[in-house]
Amino acid sequence: MTAPTTQAELGYVAPFFIVRDVMPSIAFYKDRLGFAATFVGPDDGPYFAMLERDGVRLMLKAITPEVQPTPNPSRHQWARWDAYVYTPDPDALAEEFASRGVSFREPLGINSDQLRGFEVMDADGYVLYFGRPI
Repeated sequence: MTAPTTQAELGYVAPFFIVRDVMPSIAFYKDRLGFAATFVGPDDGPYFAMLERDGVRLMLKAITPEVQPTPNPSRHQWARWDAYVYTPDPDALAEEFASRGVSFREPLGINSDQLRGFEVMDADGYVLYFGRPI
């Protein structure tokens, strides 16, 4: 089989997080991290949401009480993050988040991977790293 001479374009990636209750999760991402809910449904008892901020998208879904969130850090200490979010200015973003009352799991700084950024944990224990290479 020969490789194609061109590649089809990709649009974006959207991590899919299983949550306990979709409404408090939506509130955290909207109120604290500045995301907008682009879809919440179904109307008669929401359990799924799509969120967006700039080019970053997330999907949240409450399955059943038996199916709980399993963030990477809960499975192994070396799996620190559930999502890496590139930002060209982590300092300004950290300042924005602090003004919204966000608690940082790891404060703004340079980590052992030579990334400048910070970690935030959501209500379900998912850890997002916001930063960039130095």
